[in-house]
Formats: sequence, structure tokens, C-alpha cells
Amino acid sequence: MGAAMLDGEVIMGSEIRLPLKTFNRHGLIAGATGTGKTKTLQIIAEQLSANGVPSLVMDIKGDLSGLAMPSGGHPKIDERHEKLGFKFEAGSSPIEFLTLSDEPGARLRATVSEFGPILLSKILDLSSTQSGILVVLFKYCVDNNLPLLDLQDLKKVLNFVIGEGKDVVAEKYGKMSTASVGTIIRKIVALEQQGAEQFFGERSFDTEDLVRLDENGKGIISILRLTDIQDKPGLFSTFMFQLLAEIYFDFPEKGDLDRPKLVLFIDEAHLVFNEATDVLLDQIETIVKLIRSKGVGLFFINQKPADIPDAILGQLGLKVQHALRAFTAKDRKAIKLAAQNYPLSDHYDVEELLTSLGIGEDL
Repeated sequence: MGAAMLDGEVIMGSEIRLPLKTFNRHGLIAGATGTGKTKTLQIIAEQLSANGVPSLVMDIKGDLSGLAMPSGGHPKIDERHEKLGFKFEAGSSPIEFLTLSDEPGARLRATVSEFGPILLSKILDLSSTQSGILVVLFKYCVDNNLPLLDLQDLKKVLNFVIGEGKDVVAEKYGKMSTASVGTIIRKIVALEQQGAEQFFGERSFDTEDLVRLDENGKGIISILRLTDIQDKPGLFSTFMFQLLAEIYFDFPEKGDLDRPKLVLFIDEAHLVFNEATDVLLDQIETIVKLIRSKGVGLFFINQKPADIPDAILGQLGLKVQHALRAFTAKDRKAIKLAAQNYPLSDHYDVEELLTSLGIGEDL
């Protein structure tokens, strides 16, 4: 990762290394804009790849594609490596680009049937009555061999059970409230407005595609390009929840591995949590707790640790904290909370240190 510092000076030869085993235990990379979070992410992803560990990286700012090409060199890189005490060797990592939208890359999709009524109800934030209707609807479709591929399919069936098929459906499955079905349709339309219609459909993504190695034994870094969905957090959180659920249910139990099978880097993590309902947050918390046994590590990248729910923050075993800036009383409070993530020390004041770290320096 780099070298230790004392009184602002780099101590050459005092290498900071992280055992591969620790990446099974999840992590957080935090810090203000421009303090070095993306470079930290790149360094970790590159070295995991070199050690045969594939990863999936959410690229919201569009600045991670450079991992595919060797560096052309830079005086700042030479200066850094001179301080660290080892020679810089330019190299590239095997990359595959993925997309949820019209960005270049392999399109990731999932069918409505694969989501199932329970998961879909949580994403749509349905009441228990509305969720019950969705469960019956899915049962009707299974019984009648009607595959639900996309949101258009789902809306057509919803309109059918309160329209021309109302009596037929009611006879076998019971009556469905027109008002409740109308509410479900409106919530589906709201999700479509976030661009979800591009995500639902065939062909479905296969989670095993994320854990491949290249011909040289390097882990493939899958870069999910998300530069055009920053204003569509509903789509982002829907995809993230489906991805975590698919990985959890598809991957076999592995226990505490010497190295992870896969590491996920979720940039701008607040986009996942800000739009999530309480029920959805509970589900994400459960998956974060349990997915470790599948050999999967999760890293959240965000400006402020306070944006990550406490229950999930407590599951993150590795925290890389870059500098934080205090411009308001709320900022100062956030710094105080971030400092409490670290042990008390007689040698430095964590709260003060967090505001004085330079670019590329971290705790």
C-alpha cells in the first residue's frame, strides 16, 4: 500500500502490507474529494489482480479505465517511489467493461422472474397487502407458463388481473384491489423513470463471469461504467441489491479463505443507501454480514464514513481514511465520528490528523 510516515516524513523501507486474507473482511475507503480515494482503489484492484483475485469496480466518475493500459510515467510517480524505496514498474491489468445503460460495455440484465416477488416488493417499497398481490401474481404467471422478463410484462399482467382477466383470476386466486394494483403500477413507472427498463430483461448476467482469470493467472477487473446514472440512484441501488443477492445465493460456502474469491468496490456508496428503504437496508446488512463466508469482500468508497449506516460500518474490517475537510459544524461532527473508528493513541490526535493529511496520505 505504501510506507509509514512519522512527523510528516516517509520512513523508507517501512512497508505497509495487507494480507490477502483481510480482503474477505470488507472495507471502507473514505476521504474528501481530491485526497486520493480513487488512487487507493486502483492500487488495491491492480495488486489483487496480480495476485489472482478478480474484482468488480463501480466506475461512477469514469476515471478507472486507465487500469487497462501501462503508465507512461510521471515525475510524481518517480518521486513517490523514491520515497518508498522501490522501483516503479509500469504494467496493465486485464479489464472487461460492463454497463447498465448506453455506456460502452457488456450490458448487464436480470429478468423480473429472477428477482421474484419478495425482492421486488422490497425494492418497490410495497406494503404487506401490495406485496401479497405481487406474490399471487407471480404464482399466476408460473401456473400459466407466463415468463416475466421485463417491467412491461409485469405491467401487462397487473392490468390484466384488474381488467379483462379479473373474473378468471379472482375465481382461483381471490380478488385483487384495483387501488392496490394501481399503486404497484405507479411505483413500477417511478422505477422506470430511473432507467430500470434497461436493466430488466434478457439475457441475464451470470455471477460466475465475475470470477475469471486471464491466461496469465491475473484476476480480471470488471469495470461497471456508471458515469450516466449519478442522477438515477434508484437504478443503481436496484442493481446493487440484485447483484449482492445473486452472489450470495449462487456462490458456495467457502469459510475463511486465504484469499477472496471476488472483491467488490462500490464507489459513491451513499447512492445505494440514500434511496434504500428500511426493509432494504436490513436486507443489505444481512447480506454484508453473511457474504463473507462465500469468499467475497465488499469495499465501500465514499467521502464521509457517516454516510454508511452504522450497522454496515461495523462490519468493515479495514478502513483506509484519507483527509477530511471541515467547512461547517456538520463537517466537524463528521470528522469527530470518523476519528472514533480508530483506537485511542498517546502519539497522535486522530481528529486533528484527519484534517491535516496530504494528498495520497491516509490513516
